[in-house]
Amino acid sequence: MYLDSAYIAKFYVNEHDSPAVRKLIRKADALVSSAWAQGEVACAFHRHMRDGSLDQGQFHELLRAFSEHVEAGLWCLIPVTDGLLRRTVALVSSAPAGVYLRAGDAVHLATALDADAREVWTSDRHMLAAAPHFGLTGRTV
Repeated sequence: MYLDSAYIAKFYVNEHDSPAVRKLIRKADALVSSAWAQGEVACAFHRHMRDGSLDQGQFHELLRAFSEHVEAGLWCLIPVTDGLLRRTVALVSSAPAGVYLRAGDAVHLATALDADAREVWTSDRHMLAAAPHFGLTGRTV
């Protein structure tokens, strides 16, 4: 199961759809994402600290837990290589003008393709809309 960074973060922090995301994740055989997610997940945790839903201790505890889970192999994070970035550029260059793409979303879509995923799980409406242009199905809880 390929998840974007927001879905990984929802496994750790409480958001409106976190319970449904956790239930989905617990049923998965494998959890795959881009190594890009490491920075995005850290930023998501930081946003929660900035917004006041986490204190500094909780923020650091979540960073530690996520890092330990990555090291233990809970999250299979595909490296961001030069080849992957070239594939990302090729995908972006082939996208129709009306497709809204941000760099992180494009990296996730290219990584999902390289990982032979057929679906990408995200709550990002732009990524959900872009996925079909790259032969992927965007899924959300």
